[in-house]
Amino acid sequence: MNQDKMHLINKIFNNETIRTVWDKEQEKYFISVVDIVGVVSESDNPRNYWKVLKHRLKQEGNESVTNCNQLKLKASDGKYYNTDVVDIEGMFRIIETIPSKNAEPIKQWLAKLGSERIEETFDPSLAAQRAIDLYRTKGYDEKWIAKRIKGIQDRKQLTDVWKDGGITESKEYAILTNEIYKEWSGMTAKEYKSFKGLRKESLRDNMSDVEVALADLGEIATREIAKKKNPQGLNENVEVARRGGKIAGNARKDLENEIGQSVVTSNNALNYEYVDKKEIETK
Repeated sequence: MNQDKMHLINKIFNNETIRTVWDKEQEKYFISVVDIVGVVSESDNPRNYWKVLKHRLKQEGNESVTNCNQLKLKASDGKYYNTDVVDIEGMFRIIETIPSKNAEPIKQWLAKLGSERIEETFDPSLAAQRAIDLYRTKGYDEKWIAKRIKGIQDRKQLTDVWKDGGITESKEYAILTNEIYKEWSGMTAKEYKSFKGLRKESLRDNMSDVEVALADLGEIATREIAKKKNPQGLNENVEVARRGGKIAGNARKDLENEIGQSVVTSNNALNYEYVDKKEIETK
C-alpha cells in the first residue's frame, strides 16, 4: 500500500481513539486492528491479545488475516510504528471471532464509518462539518477553525489556478508552496515543520491564527497575481509564487514592527514531543 496516498486520521468510539486511514485510491477506510481488538476484548494488553488471535486465525485460514496490511501509524508515544490494518469488511470478520458484549456497538460504529464517505459524495458539506467537529474535539477555538476551513478553500482555488498554468505534478506544487513560504516565513515547509518540532503532522494545524492568516495571504496573493498574469510552466509560476509570498512577508514585517516580536514561533498544538533515541540512551 502506498502510504503517500493515505490520509491518516483519528476516529473516536466511546472516548477511545481508533486510528483510521483513508485510502484515496481505493476510496475506503483501513482501521488499526489492535485498537478495535482492544475496545472489543477489553484486554489489558490488546497487542498481545491480537498477536495470539492472529496466530490462531492464520492456522484456521481466516481471510481477514491474509488480507491484513501494515501501515506506519502514530502510537501514544508520538512515534510511528508498523501497525496491522484491515478494511471495514475485514474488521467485521475479526470482531466475530471475539466473544464480547462490545461487539455489537463497535459493529454499528464501523457501519456508520463506512457510510460516511457515501453520504459525503451526495452532500460534501458533511465532510466540512466533520472536519470542524474534529478540530473542536482537539481544542481549537472557533476563530482558528474558521480561518483554517477558509484556508483549505483558498488553497483549492490556488491549485486550480496552478493547474491552468500547466502545473500537474505533486513535486511542482510542493516547489511553488515552498517559494511562498520562504518569502514570508524565511523557511520551506519542511524547515518550518522542523522548527515547530513536527514530523508527519500538518504544519497549518500547528500554526497560530496569525501564522495561518499569513500563509493564507501568501497563497491568495499568489492566486490573484497568477489570474492576472497567466504564468505558464514551473519557472513562470515560481516567480509569481515569490511575489505572492513577498506580499505576506511585508505584512508580517509591518505587524512585527508594531508589536515588537516575531509572529513566527516554534509553538505547536501537540500534546506530546518527540525524543530522539540517543537522548533516551544517555539518560
